[in-house]
Amino acid sequence: MSVKTLTIDGVDVAIEEGATLLTAAKEAGVHIPTLCHLEGVTDVGACRLCLVEIEGINKLLPACVTEVSEGMKVHTNTETLQEYRRMVVEMLFSEGNHICAVCVVNGNCQLQDAAIEVGMDHTRFPYRFPQRDVDVSHDRFGLDHNRCILCTRCVRVCDEIEGAHVWDVAGRGPASRIISGLAQPWGEVEACTSCGKCVDACPTGSLFRKGSTVAEMEKDRGKVEFLVTAREEHKWTR
Repeated sequence: MSVKTLTIDGVDVAIEEGATLLTAAKEAGVHIPTLCHLEGVTDVGACRLCLVEIEGINKLLPACVTEVSEGMKVHTNTETLQEYRRMVVEMLFSEGNHICAVCVVNGNCQLQDAAIEVGMDHTRFPYRFPQRDVDVSHDRFGLDHNRCILCTRCVRVCDEIEGAHVWDVAGRGPASRIISGLAQPWGEVEACTSCGKCVDACPTGSLFRKGSTVAEMEKDRGKVEFLVTAREEHKWTR
């Protein structure tokens, strides 16, 4: 496989053809914030937090799904990008019901981390206060739609790693939502293996273990990556 050379924030990078800009940035030691990206599953560019500027291209591109090409000159932390990323996080907070003070992952939430990283201390957009329900029909886990940011991590983990495909996205625009089965209560979906991978993959408190109280729940962010490595090395694990 051929190698592509490019620069990221002035750092020279050589990486194999087909790699994404996000992977190349990691190789160069350049941090790019993400929310929907999760090591071990396919990237979909859902959150747009990893937008970058590329010289010669008049639009911003998501680093997680943009492949490297020869001679690229990439910028990851310009004033424009900082403003767009702050706007993305502000919109995520305003479109849902993210009440951090009563959330099970308060202090252990990647959406909170992203807000701190981009310097967001308030949102300029009006809150939508959508009417969203909570599904606690599963005997071990719960789903709070109020905290979902539609990153689709749960969908991809369940499909690509567990192979159950319990989760999917239904609706369009502001009506979009995560559903289990064919819009069934989670506890009634026979395909669910109760493995908990989706819960650990969720970056917010949308998917949680029953019995967790405020700021009590910590998620194992490395679990999915470990499972993928074990699979690639032909080691069986649950």
